Amino acid sequence: MNISSLVVKVSPGSMDSVLAALSSSDLCDVHFHDQQKGTIVVTIEGRDVGEEMDKMKEIEKMPHVLGAALVYAYSEAELSAAAARIAEGSSDPVPEDLRDS
Repeated sequence: MNISSLVVKVSPGSMDSVLAALSSSDLCDVHFHDQQKGTIVVTIEGRDVGEEMDKMKEIEKMPHVLGAALVYAYSEAELSAAAARIAEGSSDPVPEDLRDS
């Protein structure tokens, strides 16, 4: 299970229609919006990163959506892998792709 939060940027004057579209979709849960800044905070869930990215792309295609930015991501599989490395006594539990070279 993956869970991510997105900030959705909306064109001026279209907040209500985008909120309605997002709320009625099965793509995400709406948590917060700021009319003046034209932003909406949502969370998406998926079996894997691919499903989450598909949902993000669908949100970006909605009328009056200017873009969506990934802000936070949680992956159950990555957490389990890190816990296993720590339990094995691995010297560095940080995944290779997150390390500075």
